[in-house]
Amino acid sequence: MNVLKLFSAGIMLTAAVHANAQTAAEQKKPDNPSKCANIKDGKFVRPNYPEAIWYMTIKDNVQTEYFNNGKDFIKSTLVFVDDCNYKAIVMEKSDKNDPAQVGDVFNNKIVATQDNLLKVNTKIEGTSFDIVYVKVK
Repeated sequence: MNVLKLFSAGIMLTAAVHANAQTAAEQKKPDNPSKCANIKDGKFVRPNYPEAIWYMTIKDNVQTEYFNNGKDFIKSTLVFVDDCNYKAIVMEKSDKNDPAQVGDVFNNKIVATQDNLLKVNTKIEGTSFDIVYVKVK
C-alpha cells in the first residue's frame, strides 16, 4: 500500500510537470553530459508544488525532506554509487503515518539535467517513477 501511495504521487507529479514544462522543454535541450553533481548539495523544490507542502535539503550526504510547513521531515543518508546513481536510506522520520519507513532504500538515478532542473528516476520495491527537482540554492 505504501508503494502504491508513492507511485500515485509520482504519477500525478510527473503529469503536472509535463503539462506545464512542455513548452519550455521544447525551447531548450538537456545538459550533455548531465550535471549530476548538482544533487550533492543544496535546497530543492518541485515545479509548481508549494514549498510549504514539500522541499528538500542535501548537505554532507544527508537528505532531509520537509513537509507540512517544515513541521514534519524524513531524513535519509545518501550513498553514491557513482556520479549519477545513489541510494537514499531512510534514517529518521517525524510522521509515524508517512508511508516511508526507517530502513527503506530508494535507488535513484539522475536521468537528465537542464540548468537548475534535475530529473531523477526513483525505484523502491520494484516500483519506478520520475521526479523533477528544481535546485534553488
